Amino acid sequence: MLQRSTIQLLRFHFSFFLLPVYLFALGMVPVMDTKAAWLVFIILHLLVYPASNGYNSYMDRDEGSIGGLEKPMQPTKQLFYVTIAMDLLAVVLSFFISTIFAAGIVAYILASRAYSYRGIRLKQYAVAGYATVVLFQGAVTFFLVYHACSEDKSLKAPPGGIIAAALLIGAFYPITQVYQHEADRKDGVQTLSALLGIRGTFIFTACLYAAAMVVLAWLFWQRHQSMNFYIIATAMLPALVYFFSWASAVWKNTSMADFRRTMQMNLIASLCSNLAFLIILTGRFI
Repeated sequence: MLQRSTIQLLRFHFSFFLLPVYLFALGMVPVMDTKAAWLVFIILHLLVYPASNGYNSYMDRDEGSIGGLEKPMQPTKQLFYVTIAMDLLAVVLSFFISTIFAAGIVAYILASRAYSYRGIRLKQYAVAGYATVVLFQGAVTFFLVYHACSEDKSLKAPPGGIIAAALLIGAFYPITQVYQHEADRKDGVQTLSALLGIRGTFIFTACLYAAAMVVLAWLFWQRHQSMNFYIIATAMLPALVYFFSWASAVWKNTSMADFRRTMQMNLIASLCSNLAFLIILTGRFI
């Protein structure tokens, strides 16, 4: 029977924050393989992402707030075994889609483990850790979803989509770490957010988000789908309002960069981006 700590630390709800990349890629697929799309959703959001969360918690043994959890429980050995089982199941299911998709899932899992594993611990390096997250949660995931969910298992994912996915993940990832600089420092970890500083993190996020919007504008306009860009820009307005309001408060008092406001920012940005890409996706069937 699964222990409460195991279920909590898998953080299934955190998969919602990574859902936009899946919806974005799915919306770009010319002819969709619906069965594969559902299977990919299960593999990523119910197996790979939670297993990655759980393994990270097993290695970190956090005593303070972490992404999506204000008061995390302490992990047990069961959590480790469950993450291994989930990874193995994800890989086995991936072969029902394609060997390329399975290879990509294996690469994602290995990168995730290298990010957290104490013997390698990529997360302790500001640039290397950040680049690993941006590459795999953004670019690689977009490519894998596009490939797996296309009826002909296309390898020609649009470069603009890959870049935009990486930029969107890259823009918001540092802001999720802005409240935990001290805890990371005690654990020997220097995140990009800590390297940039609290105010620098907000500036960095704003710049990368602007770059992502430029790439999205170019992507949709050259595909004669400018309305899709307007949908994204409109849907993201609440997130932008919150971000700049929060940034203004942080500029006056850096203690405002706390766990509660960070999670609110994360939730609003995820809701807005999920809504935008879901509207674009469902618009194909209307």
